Amino acid sequence: MDTRWWTLLVLAVLPSLGAGGESPEARSESWTQLWFLRFLVNAAGYASFMVPGYLLVQYFKRKNYLETGRGLCFPLVKACVFGSEPKASDEVPLAPRTETAETTPSWQALKLVFCASGLQVSYLTWGILQERVMTRSYGATGTSPGERFTDSQFLVLMNRVLALIVAGLYCVLCKQPRHGAPMYRYSFASLSNVLSSWCQYEALKFVSFPTQVLAKASKVIPVMLMGKLVSRRSYEHWEYLTAGLISVGVSMFLLSSGPEPRSSPATTLSGLILLAGYIAFDSFTSNWQDALFSYKMSSVQMMFGVNLFSCLFTVGSLLEQGALLEGTRFMGRHSEFAAHALLLSICSACGQLFIFYTIGQFGAAVFTIIMTLRQAIAILLSCLLYGHTVTVVGGLGVAVVFAALLLRVYARGRLKQQRGKKAAPMEPPVQKV
Repeated sequence: MDTRWWTLLVLAVLPSLGAGGESPEARSESWTQLWFLRFLVNAAGYASFMVPGYLLVQYFKRKNYLETGRGLCFPLVKACVFGSEPKASDEVPLAPRTETAETTPSWQALKLVFCASGLQVSYLTWGILQERVMTRSYGATGTSPGERFTDSQFLVLMNRVLALIVAGLYCVLCKQPRHGAPMYRYSFASLSNVLSSWCQYEALKFVSFPTQVLAKASKVIPVMLMGKLVSRRSYEHWEYLTAGLISVGVSMFLLSSGPEPRSSPATTLSGLILLAGYIAFDSFTSNWQDALFSYKMSSVQMMFGVNLFSCLFTVGSLLEQGALLEGTRFMGRHSEFAAHALLLSICSACGQLFIFYTIGQFGAAVFTIIMTLRQAIAILLSCLLYGHTVTVVGGLGVAVVFAALLLRVYARGRLKQQRGKKAAPMEPPVQKV
């Protein structure tokens, strides 16, 4: 039994070994298609920047450069390594929800429609294009099958460059709090963010887009497991109930849906491993960003800092592999791909701004409901446009997952209301010395 599992794992990591009848030309290029080797090469490229940078940071801290440093490089080193705590007079309060004369029910309804429409259009278009770019060929004719774009890292770079530009323009045009975080701290969130995006794109080579969406929706399960095992956190009964429902729904979908044209046990396992990597890296990113917000920065400043280092990592890694020029040549050969990649990046950047605005105006609960509905619509569109087969039982599994997610939002909102009612009549305790 153990031998079978090891064989399946090897085939998942090296899927080309299980494919028979390959031509010598295909074998000579097969290493570039092995996702595990590509992951290691990319990680080595990022490490070539992270490790020297980490050593420099530790060197400047040991030398107490903040007290002894001088010269032209001192401001740069201070901003990157030590940061600057904002003074009380320098702090700009993050814009709260302001009540103005225009805040009427009809005006609020219009803003809600605007936020919901922006989020839906941005991320539905992003999802459709993501599947198109990673699973379909470009330049196909009656005599030629065309060629597929395979470098997920190049696509990550394009997304991050445009997001960096959008965040930079927003920071310049709109007043932001005085920045105090050491710049190097963004690099950890950037690294995990790049790796999670790479895993997300790469997974589409092995599993369908609906499977990927459901895997993202079930992220609450590993988060709860890690919280229980590592942090010894306790959860409410309804949290266990909804996590169980999500598990049942995902299992119904995966076990009952029709087979994909390119699916096999090995490739499916590859996709699930990549999705697990996406969830792990994405969870680290969100937790690290939560810690960074202790510096009282705005969300757009966070967006700028993370994308700045993401661009540095991906550009450096692509240059080391010689893949940056090849990605550019592919864009030159296929103008349709260039248009898709540009629109994909625009939707990603605009979607992030809509996220910040929606949460600021209506809170996290409303945002979660909108995005949950977006995931359900994305699965429907993917099945309609790309012909994914979903059985009745699989469709019921999808319904169970999203019903559980909406139940979590409802239960969490009721819990906050009950706590608010209990806390309302109580005067804040006076601390006595």
